[in-house]
Amino acid sequence: MSVQERKERERAVRERLIVATARELAERQGWEAVTTRRLAERIEYSQPVLYSHFRGKREIIGAVALEGAAELAASLRAATSAAEGTRARVTALTRAYLDFAARNPAVYDAMFQLDGGLPFAHEDTPQPLKEGFAALLETLTDVAGDGVEPGLFTEVFWASLHGLATLTRAGRLPAADAARRAELLVARLASPGPPEEE
Repeated sequence: MSVQERKERERAVRERLIVATARELAERQGWEAVTTRRLAERIEYSQPVLYSHFRGKREIIGAVALEGAAELAASLRAATSAAEGTRARVTALTRAYLDFAARNPAVYDAMFQLDGGLPFAHEDTPQPLKEGFAALLETLTDVAGDGVEPGLFTEVFWASLHGLATLTRAGRLPAADAARRAELLVARLASPGPPEEE
């Protein structure tokens, strides 16, 4: 291994450590607790080393968001691939999405609530974000309905999932009814197919 390759590997390891530490701190104490000073202390590197990887907290949030988007896409695809039938796949997708949001609140916030400097719905949208949307689109295309553009339908369904996730977490919707709301969403928005597909 060349000196350059070793340095690149060490840099990648430091970068992963910074992102993992930021994520852990945010999940335990909230994003307010994530500062470059605290991160530098926890990973035992100086702040200038941290700044050589990320220009500040915004970029760290963006890195956590990209990691989260990749994890969400994998989770959605795993859930839907294990389900048989259109309705079962949409139900599995819905549950997997809401479970991911509930299990990873700080990551979910990095992805959809905080400014991580990432462009959404543009040509230069990073690939992990595109994959997150694609994982939704792959299943929801089958239930968009005649004459409905699948991408637009996926946006509406995603917005519904996001609303359920954030309103439930904020205590605006009773958590006890979360499963019933998810079932209602699937039944009303994603069931244009014949009954035998259910």
